[in-house]
Amino acid sequence: MQETPFCLSVGHLLFNMSESNSTDFTNPSTFILLGIPGLEASHVWISIPFCAIYAIALLGNFIILFIVKTEPSLHGPMYYFLCMLAVTDLVLSTSILPKMLSIFWFYSREINFSACLTQMYFILSFSVIESGILVAMAFDRYVAICDPLRHSSTLSNPVVAKIGLAMVLRGIMLILPHPFLVRRWPYCRTNIIPHTYCEHIAVVKLACADIRISSYYSLSVAFLVIGTDVFFIAVSYTQILRAIFSLPTKDARLKTFGTCGSHLCVILAFYIPHLFAALSQRFGHNVALHFHVLMANIYLLVPPMLNPIIYGVKTQQIRERLVQRFTHKGT
Repeated sequence: MQETPFCLSVGHLLFNMSESNSTDFTNPSTFILLGIPGLEASHVWISIPFCAIYAIALLGNFIILFIVKTEPSLHGPMYYFLCMLAVTDLVLSTSILPKMLSIFWFYSREINFSACLTQMYFILSFSVIESGILVAMAFDRYVAICDPLRHSSTLSNPVVAKIGLAMVLRGIMLILPHPFLVRRWPYCRTNIIPHTYCEHIAVVKLACADIRISSYYSLSVAFLVIGTDVFFIAVSYTQILRAIFSLPTKDARLKTFGTCGSHLCVILAFYIPHLFAALSQRFGHNVALHFHVLMANIYLLVPPMLNPIIYGVKTQQIRERLVQRFTHKGT
């Protein structure tokens, strides 16, 4: 009997379109996820670090949300954006891990066609949303350092809410065509996906049709989102560095730069694995398939685990609140 995690089934109705309008459309009822091809014998062992990553991501992000919610002193733009990042990380990791572990542990490889499209949509849209949140956090650091007297008025609570809503809508709208394009292709070859989840390129390659529209749109969105977001982050930090180097003392420069340290680490943890995975996907044709699959999982799962750790270690306010919570419970 097919087992599909709840987070993959909530969106079934979103893509439950009638097939009666297209008589030549071959719509497989299910896809088969192979897991990590070539490493099937090691699936149980591979599941251990992935399960640990998921557990750390869940615990860390929920702790961040709890601390910010219960501490009024942390109710500010930086921490609101951090909460948005935590929620995004939770959705991303939960969209992938439960089904992956069901493949590794219970050999539950079937996934409903609509659930596959829903999973694809959640992964792509929340990746775009996370990239947008990192831009918003860079803007917050720019205002806080370059124009601190106007920080509270520039990034008031309504403005923060509008920025967050804009990032969510951008992710929803830009990625919305993907599942509909994928759904219109005929799949007359095979329904076997050599992957642990419904990765966009892996699914599209199964279609026996001209998929250039889907491929070109995917590349356009990737270049548009990553190019635009990295540009705005670079501009923000160029202005931040100018402001820092204009400070009179070394201690002031280090202290001010330290407020950006955690955000810079999170940016690197998000974009570098994405860039490496994209390059290996496009140009690493001689690389083993299992390496591609492992990289595709790592670049989506490692940032949700690292982000709360980075902010917990490098952000003094969060670290102090966390220590207080544990010391109070200990006493």
